[in-house]
Amino acid sequence: MPEERWTAAGEGVRERLRRLPSVERLASSLKGHPPHLAVAAARAELEAARSRILEGEELEPDAEALRGAVARRASRLKQGSLRRVINATGVILHTNFGRAPLAPAAAEAAAELSSGYSNLEYDLESGERESRHGHLEPLLIELSDAEAAIAVNNNAAAVLLVLAATAGGREVIVSRGQLVEIGGSFRIPEILGQSGATLMEVGTTNRTRLSDYRRAIGQQTAAIMRVHQSNFRTVGFTEEVQLDELCRLARERGLLVIDDLGSGALGPIGDEPTLRQSIGAGVDLVCCSADKLLGGPQAGIIVGRAEAVGLCRSHPMARAVRLDKLQLAALEATLRLHRDRGPAAIPALAMLAASEEELRARADRLAQLIGDPAKVGRATARPGGGSLPLTELQGPVCLVDPGEEGPDQLIARIRCAEPPLIARISEGKVVLDPRAMSDEESSVAARIVREALG
Repeated sequence: MPEERWTAAGEGVRERLRRLPSVERLASSLKGHPPHLAVAAARAELEAARSRILEGEELEPDAEALRGAVARRASRLKQGSLRRVINATGVILHTNFGRAPLAPAAAEAAAELSSGYSNLEYDLESGERESRHGHLEPLLIELSDAEAAIAVNNNAAAVLLVLAATAGGREVIVSRGQLVEIGGSFRIPEILGQSGATLMEVGTTNRTRLSDYRRAIGQQTAAIMRVHQSNFRTVGFTEEVQLDELCRLARERGLLVIDDLGSGALGPIGDEPTLRQSIGAGVDLVCCSADKLLGGPQAGIIVGRAEAVGLCRSHPMARAVRLDKLQLAALEATLRLHRDRGPAAIPALAMLAASEEELRARADRLAQLIGDPAKVGRATARPGGGSLPLTELQGPVCLVDPGEEGPDQLIARIRCAEPPLIARISEGKVVLDPRAMSDEESSVAARIVREALG
């Protein structure tokens, strides 16, 4: 401890500090943990206790409480920081929780490939080296009706690669109403700048006409870009140009059309545009995420005309943003599920379409297992992940009365449980939304809440 902090402390504070055990003594009292983890946990807990005492908290050292805190911290260190959680928030594509949960077949495909070697870049028929893009391209072509396709490590990378490969050093026309920020400082003007392309803004935030695009086309223009407002909608006095009109104008003037769809819907979902619709309208390159409405692992998908996709595939940046074998395996399995079994086989899409009866049964079970403090009510879930911003998913939930300690204490307890259970608070109650939980997870969630209340 710094000398000045000890000197400035009062006698009562110094006495409490003296009663704290040494790191070695505290660590040696732990059983069942590797020594290096016990020492690290003891050091961290003692430092936290010293800081609380020096900040004026009348903390009386309790050897048993300290041992318990050190044991819990050592267990967390042993487990690692990245852990599975139970999502009871009602937000399906929760960015903080990894967005779309994988289908079992996709998770199994990634696990199987990770434990050994694979034909990642090897053609089994010819015995020659082959591109890793070949594993996904046939499926993406079939599901989008495009001529060619590749996948990279997220949609931001897909947009950046497309712009760099097709418009670097030239101008790209974008409506002012589409200069959006998707999240995490991913802003269309800044991505354009990083790609080497120059932004040409047209129209206003609420109204852009075909004539605005036409007047903006010049000798340096390479492409027209549409950016779907995936995480918000502009309503009221608005006007925008239809995609097929932009494509006709682009063909007249020898330009490319780039369409950033964001969420990546393969089939009809709310008011989301699909990949097939964009390709059918005549778009040259379509970009989207794979871990939102497509329901796969983190990835960015690029589909479109063969020549335009070829420019992306051969650009030096393509290697820097390529997928690894685990992402490829999970995405290939997810795409096969879309092709062979449809959206019901994709967990995120099944959650979006969950029936009242299914949710009611799960909420009833939660309430029964938790006991008297719980009852069934109704609340609104959200798709999340910057998708379907106007969609509200009404349904049954389990409402838990937290008792005298209040909802914040209960939320904190269940968040630190094993496994962590993440819920939300509404009107003084802890809300457990069953939409993003499996039946097995809901049973575990009930046990966690019951123990936290007890």
